[in-house]
Amino acid sequence: MIRASLLILLPLLLGGCLASAVKTIVTAPIKAVEVIYDTATESQEEADIKRGRAARKQDEAAEREAKKAKKARKAEQDRREEEREDRREDERDRERERQRRE
Repeated sequence: MIRASLLILLPLLLGGCLASAVKTIVTAPIKAVEVIYDTATESQEEADIKRGRAARKQDEAAEREAKKAKKARKAEQDRREEEREDRREDERDRERERQRRE
């Protein structure tokens, strides 16, 4: 008796699962085409975002290069100033040496 009632109710209970499976199978190719179309095409908004991102990256790269160049110029100025200071010190040492000899 219980088996018979289960056999009668089983198709009714599984009906929702079967309908869901059929729906998934039928809509899968449509969803796949949508994904392919979306990846193959680019909206104006997406293009604008991409251009904006590229422009920001380019600006950031230019800023990094400018900072690097500024740092290099500063290092060169410091090196030259140090050389001048060394020459002045050498000149002072020579002057002191001359004064001692006299």
